[in-house]
Amino acid sequence: MKKRKVMENDLVPTHISVFDKISFGGFKRNSINLLAGNPGTGKTIFSALFLINGIKYQNEPGIYITFEEKKENFYKDMLSLGYDMAKYEKQGKFAFLEYTPEQVRNVLVEGGGVIESMIDKIKAKRIVLDSITSFTLLYEDELAKKEAALSLFDLINKWDATALLTSQNEINSDTEVKVSLEFEVDSVVLFYHFRHKGVRKRAIEILKMRRSDHSEKVFEMDITSKGIVINPNKIVKFLD
Repeated sequence: MKKRKVMENDLVPTHISVFDKISFGGFKRNSINLLAGNPGTGKTIFSALFLINGIKYQNEPGIYITFEEKKENFYKDMLSLGYDMAKYEKQGKFAFLEYTPEQVRNVLVEGGGVIESMIDKIKAKRIVLDSITSFTLLYEDELAKKEAALSLFDLINKWDATALLTSQNEINSDTEVKVSLEFEVDSVVLFYHFRHKGVRKRAIEILKMRRSDHSEKVFEMDITSKGIVINPNKIVKFLD
């Protein structure tokens, strides 16, 4: 595949295993990116590492906004992988915000509110929202869900940061994968947890990246004591 020429400073590297290799450099700067998959597929750890590695390797502060995760549990989970989130928080490089979907809906009305104030305070360049699914459940019909999501995306675009949004999707081995909001975001990364010969395995696939080329293969992925490991030599064939 011939790669389109993309300026290095237009990309935000993740430093997650070989993801930057298969995405040809990482995510587009100031883009909105969807991580879609079933629960337990690795979306949360991937998004957390995106923030952690931004602090460690790029000196880019980050914010984790969650509707589902408790701060104490999140910090314990990250500490078990060797990452001291409390230290990053004290250094003013990380913020953890526990929000209800209703509070985020109010943020849309206010035009930023507390979230925007925190972004300005720590000069955040990376944002994670976990999850967009919980937020859209506030709205009854599909049109209202889409309009609310687009309003949220408009707000994120004003924050001058690269955002990852997790989404709970029933992703399986079907040839055609339908992801909600696929056409409204800049990229979609799919996370799989499938059974192969009686053993559960994980895999990762870049479904799309707007204005950028990427690998179109599905790679085996493991979650280890060190975080996420993507194996570039193990191509998953279940979609064939």
